[in-house]
Amino acid sequence: MNMKNVLLPVFYLPPISWFSVFLDPENEVTFEQFENFPKQTYRNRANIYGANGKLSLIIPISHTGKRQFKEIEVSNREDWRKLHWKSIKTAYQSSPYFEFYEDKLIRLFELKENYLLDFNLKGLEIIQQILKTEKAYSLNEEYIKNPEEVNFREKFSAKFASEYKMDDYYQTFSDKMGFLSDLSILDLICNKGPESLTYIKNIKQSY
Repeated sequence: MNMKNVLLPVFYLPPISWFSVFLDPENEVTFEQFENFPKQTYRNRANIYGANGKLSLIIPISHTGKRQFKEIEVSNREDWRKLHWKSIKTAYQSSPYFEFYEDKLIRLFELKENYLLDFNLKGLEIIQQILKTEKAYSLNEEYIKNPEEVNFREKFSAKFASEYKMDDYYQTFSDKMGFLSDLSILDLICNKGPESLTYIKNIKQSY
C-alpha cells in the first residue's frame, strides 16, 4: 500500500467527508495546529439535521488577540455546551441509534476544555470510540505555507456544497425535507449506527 501524507484541519464533530479522508487506510494523517484561525469554517461549527432543516452549532470563540489555531480559546460567557447538547438531543433522540451513543456523546459536553483544539480532539476521540476505529495521527510542528503533504486546510467548505458524492440514507427528518448530504458525523452515526464505517469507506472523493 502506498501511503499518502495528508494535512488535515481539526474540526468540531467533523463532516462525514472529513472522516472519509481521515480514516482512509492509505492516508497518514497530520493535523494542522499552527494555522491562523479562519472564521466561518468547521473548525468551530458542526451542521446537524434539525426539525427545520440544517442547523449550525457554532462554538463561540474568546477574542484574546491570539490567532494561531492551537491558541484559540472557547468562550465560556454563554452556556453553549448545554445549548449544543440540547439541540443534538432534540434533533436525534428519535433516530435509531442515538440512545446507544448518548452516554458517550454527552461526555464531550461535560468537558471544560478551554482550547478549541483540545475540545475538537476530545470529540474525535469519542467518535473513534463509537466507530470502533483507532486511527493514529500526529500534530504538525510549524506552519508551512506550501506543505509537502496533500493539503486539506482549505477543503470541506462550510459555505459551499460538498465536493464529495454520498448515497442517500434515512435521516430523522428526511421525509419532511429530503436528504441533507455531508452533515456532521453525528448525523451518520445516529442514523446508521454500526453501518457508518462501511458508508464512510464508500464515499467517492472528487479530488
